[in-house]
Amino acid sequence: MSAIPYTDDVLDPSVSLLQLPDVAKVLGLVVTRVHQMLRDGELIAIRRDGIISVPEDFFSDEGVVRMLPGLLSVLRDGGYTDVEILRWLFTEDDTLPGTPVAALHTDSAREVVRRAQAMAF
Repeated sequence: MSAIPYTDDVLDPSVSLLQLPDVAKVLGLVVTRVHQMLRDGELIAIRRDGIISVPEDFFSDEGVVRMLPGLLSVLRDGGYTDVEILRWLFTEDDTLPGTPVAALHTDSAREVVRRAQAMAF
């Protein structure tokens, strides 16, 4: 089995994280399936204080925020690294309701994806 992928912690310390067993509980999956989701690029994990975790903002009551996996693919295909993606997702944007990751939880989700497509190409 390959290692669990994670990237540098470039997020503000106030950004709430879920450890991988907690992600599994939220999604109703076994933790090894969460590992596979990370390897497949459906989520991005960071290592904070030695613990691999995923930003809590990546989830809603229904599971993974609907547009997130596709958004991550668009940005990666456009040449963005996971560090750059995290910085963009969690940087305040005056033209959105807060940050792009917060906007994914609103009716502005399609606008976030459209902007990512424009940035990537």
